[in-house]
Amino acid sequence: MMETLLMPFQFGFMQNAFWISMIVSVPTALLSCILVLKGWALMGDAISHAVLPGIVLAYILGFPLIIGAFGAGMVTALATGYLSENSRVKQDTVMGVVFSGMFGLGIVLYVSIHTNVHLDHILFGNMLGVGAEDLLMAGLISAFVTTALLLKWKDLMLHAFDPAQARASGLPVAVLHYGLLTLISLTIVATLAATGLILAVGLLIAPGAIAFLTVRRFGQMMAVAVVVCMFSMVAGAYLSFFLDSAPAPTVILILTAIFLVAFVRRLVQTRRTSSRLASGQS
Repeated sequence: MMETLLMPFQFGFMQNAFWISMIVSVPTALLSCILVLKGWALMGDAISHAVLPGIVLAYILGFPLIIGAFGAGMVTALATGYLSENSRVKQDTVMGVVFSGMFGLGIVLYVSIHTNVHLDHILFGNMLGVGAEDLLMAGLISAFVTTALLLKWKDLMLHAFDPAQARASGLPVAVLHYGLLTLISLTIVATLAATGLILAVGLLIAPGAIAFLTVRRFGQMMAVAVVVCMFSMVAGAYLSFFLDSAPAPTVILILTAIFLVAFVRRLVQTRRTSSRLASGQS
């Protein structure tokens, strides 16, 4: 029995899957807290879809895929920020137009070239095919993003809740705005090998949403999000071995299940509180 349970840890490809899960879970969880509070959930979705043309162009030109992905992500983020600030169109509308256009461009470019790189691996990740290079790249990016978020989380929180107050306090609002977009782009690049472009948005939303339903302080919210994200990723990779399923979708299903549990728990607590207040008034 014990040998069966420990079997996934005996294979090199599973060990790499566990390592990449733990590495990328920290920055994605921390970012998700800020994105949820700021109402930027769609921004992560937009950038994750929009990096596809950059990846294809990097492949055509012979550049590392990380350069193309980051470049496309930054173009999308900057274009979205500029258009939303300088037009009457709302930000969610701008994001929808920009990311769908970039994603469409990426698909057109991809089908026009002959390559051995499978589109499914780009879109949905290839966690079981992660190598030493992927681990190194993800580790460096995760360390940078995590350090930046831990150093500036108070400024980012004020900017998320009250941009006007942040500006009045002398904070570099523009630097925080575009710096956050840069961190999102880098994080999506780090998760490329693990979850791919489409499922990366789940890691950038679900952990923060779960923590938001569970605790009330931002510091606790970040800690809960990291624990939930790391558990879900490791558990998803582990269960996929026995279920013979793809690891990334399994991770997202676990996160979804935890979110539903947290939502029901919060709903029950709210109703109990309302009942107590009603009985006290009567």
